[in-house]
Amino acid sequence: MSQLETELSQLKQAILDMMKLATKQLQKAQKAIKNLDVDLSQEVIHRENHMNAMELSIDRDCENMFALWNPVATDLRFVLAMLKINSELERIGDHAVGLAKYVLANDEPFNPELTTKIELEKMFDVAIDMIEDVTTGFKENDTNKVRKVFKKDLILNGILKASSDIIGEYVGQNPSFSRQSLFLFSALRKLERVGDLTKNIAEQTIFYLEAEVVRHKVGEK
Repeated sequence: MSQLETELSQLKQAILDMMKLATKQLQKAQKAIKNLDVDLSQEVIHRENHMNAMELSIDRDCENMFALWNPVATDLRFVLAMLKINSELERIGDHAVGLAKYVLANDEPFNPELTTKIELEKMFDVAIDMIEDVTTGFKENDTNKVRKVFKKDLILNGILKASSDIIGEYVGQNPSFSRQSLFLFSALRKLERVGDLTKNIAEQTIFYLEAEVVRHKVGEK
């Protein structure tokens, strides 16, 4: 194996590690919100520094590859894709931290009736499933697995779209939950954005594996 091949392999592993950390951050944020777990929320927030450091390290590795190896063809597509994927993963981490901070802003657990109505748990589960799908597809160079995220993203879009009317009706009947409702709607928006970022990662993975530029449109099957 050449030095370039070794470094490309190490870069791929670094991205996989970043994907796994992003997944864990979301999983912990989900549990923290469900149980109003302040300690777990603080852990997610604390881990943000580690994720930011990983992003910077990967960026430097990519820049060094351009400077030292001048990659071409498949190798060039790979490094370009890793730069973009790295940025999207860091932004997913930011959303996980934002979700965790909602726990610190509330003194009592989120109303279970409302969280059930707006399908918050399902929103978390689908978003996490999407990251796991793209991680597996990326690891195994399996674009069929990667493409699963596009259909799942439509589920997130549907939940968010329906939530506005559900929350409005619930607050009208239960005004005391207005503040919580705002936090929960914002949580759904963050998770929908996580889905968009994961979809971007899928597109970049397909780009480097198949030399195909994918711009997935909402509504496509």
